[in-house]
Amino acid sequence: MKVVSIIPARYESLRFPAKLMHLLGEKTVILSTYENVVATGLFDEVLVATDSEIIYKEIFDNGGKVVMTKTTHKCGSDRIAEAVEEIDTDIVINVQGDEPFVDKDSLKNLIEIFKDDPNQEIALASLMTGLSGNKEIKNPSNVKVIVDLKNFALYFSRSVIPYDRDSNLFNNYYKHIGVYAFRKSALLEFSQQEITPLEAAEKIECIRFLEYGKKLKMVYTDKINFGIDTPEDLQRAQEYIKNRDSQ
Repeated sequence: MKVVSIIPARYESLRFPAKLMHLLGEKTVILSTYENVVATGLFDEVLVATDSEIIYKEIFDNGGKVVMTKTTHKCGSDRIAEAVEEIDTDIVINVQGDEPFVDKDSLKNLIEIFKDDPNQEIALASLMTGLSGNKEIKNPSNVKVIVDLKNFALYFSRSVIPYDRDSNLFNNYYKHIGVYAFRKSALLEFSQQEITPLEAAEKIECIRFLEYGKKLKMVYTDKINFGIDTPEDLQRAQEYIKNRDSQ
């Protein structure tokens, strides 16, 4: 089974412009993400897909693999679908460019989902982790996911889901991590489908998969994984790296 990872990277960000080119230690966010994924050794190929000449140059000048894509894509998965069309692969792992801390074990567990699925019943899988504390649960930057008893996603939202009507009876809140594992055929089909109403409202691309009636397997991880969506996230990431490197 051939597995590649493609990192979608858009320079313009409404909430945090040019966030991928901010520094984490001595490297930019996008270069840190790329090198972290390469270092796992899990993939036959790793490349960045971008519509930005600035990001293209950053990866290329540092010896990485990068391709230019259209500027019209509405989400990262649509961007990597363009990049993967001519690549011979079975599985495509989409690691968002602002996820520099995704660990090897989490990515390996995603890949194992497909190795353990000989009948190819699973077309898409993604990561989630525990979420606690009222502030973090209510933060709309933290995408929440609810799952069924077999860990298939029921819905994703920036709102608090589920709503705990009687208070303190529910404590299993999950945060979605922006990493997706597609069968190539499912990714190409996904990219041809129209954006769905709930996806457009929440600005969460994987909702499209659910709205078209597909199953999305969620894989739990307890590793430190957090994306960089805001300046506050960047500061947290910089502090994390500083503490990690000083140990």
